[in-house]
Amino acid sequence: MKAITVIAALLLSVNVYAQAPAAAQSPEQACEAKALSKDGKPLSGAAKNSSMKKCMAGAGAADTKQADCEAKALSKDGKKLSGAAKTASVKKCMAG
Repeated sequence: MKAITVIAALLLSVNVYAQAPAAAQSPEQACEAKALSKDGKPLSGAAKNSSMKKCMAGAGAADTKQADCEAKALSKDGKKLSGAAKTASVKKCMAG
């Protein structure tokens, strides 16, 4: 019985480890996935390059804005916010 529990735990940890890299995409991979034509086919050549360039510029701007909003997430007494308060503050900042 103990061996089955150890094997099950091992299989679960291997499964979680195998799926973890898929969740974290680099900006290049995310932009490549978005480089599609209107009919859903992957772009190629100059159209793909243009799409990637626009997407990467937008990704950089979003990352910069996110960092700025996180830096501005302060309480009334100047201390950094955390948890739900920080999330709400950053979300409001990103929207506005």
